[in-house]
Amino acid sequence: MSQYEALIRDNLRKAFSGGAEALAERLPARPDPEGLTFPAFGASCSLTSEAVVLSGKRETGPRGLVVSLYAANASPESLRLEPLVAFRDLPDSMPYQGAFAANSERPLVPRASEIPAWRSRILEFLQGEETPPPPATPGDISLLVFPLPKIALCYIVYLPDEEFPAAVTCMFSNNARTFMPLDGLADTAEYTTRRILELMIEDSAP
Repeated sequence: MSQYEALIRDNLRKAFSGGAEALAERLPARPDPEGLTFPAFGASCSLTSEAVVLSGKRETGPRGLVVSLYAANASPESLRLEPLVAFRDLPDSMPYQGAFAANSERPLVPRASEIPAWRSRILEFLQGEETPPPPATPGDISLLVFPLPKIALCYIVYLPDEEFPAAVTCMFSNNARTFMPLDGLADTAEYTTRRILELMIEDSAP
């Protein structure tokens, strides 16, 4: 068993310790014969006390670990969207800010000009909606997506012009920290960004 698999199983044991029905309410998720089902990273996720399954495939790597962390930290509290929170404003985030920008924001910058053409597909797959950019962060495009049921990310895209290069900022729903530890939130954003890029590549393939 890999290190990831051991951590996933530990998280799932913690998640299911109060029973599947209680966990389903906290996630929230729909009980079915495959386990507890809910959307995660633009895929159908099935959760059991032994495994994380995304789109029918058992996840034993980082993405599965993120989902298991979400389950282990499931709270009955409702998602509170606003005011949005920047990663740098989360407690104890200072040592991780460079890695967060490198993994969750900068990968989208080279394709920022293409995002308007793919916005409908991105929003469809990630349970999202287009929203006005927050007043304090007035970009050109603002995409609100839900990689996990109670965690929202807002990608604010600044399109390039004659004076400024493209830029992308990723912000979190106000109480995202309630449902995930700090490192898990950084990973949630990273794998959401990867999923956005995957969708754009899939759509551009011949």
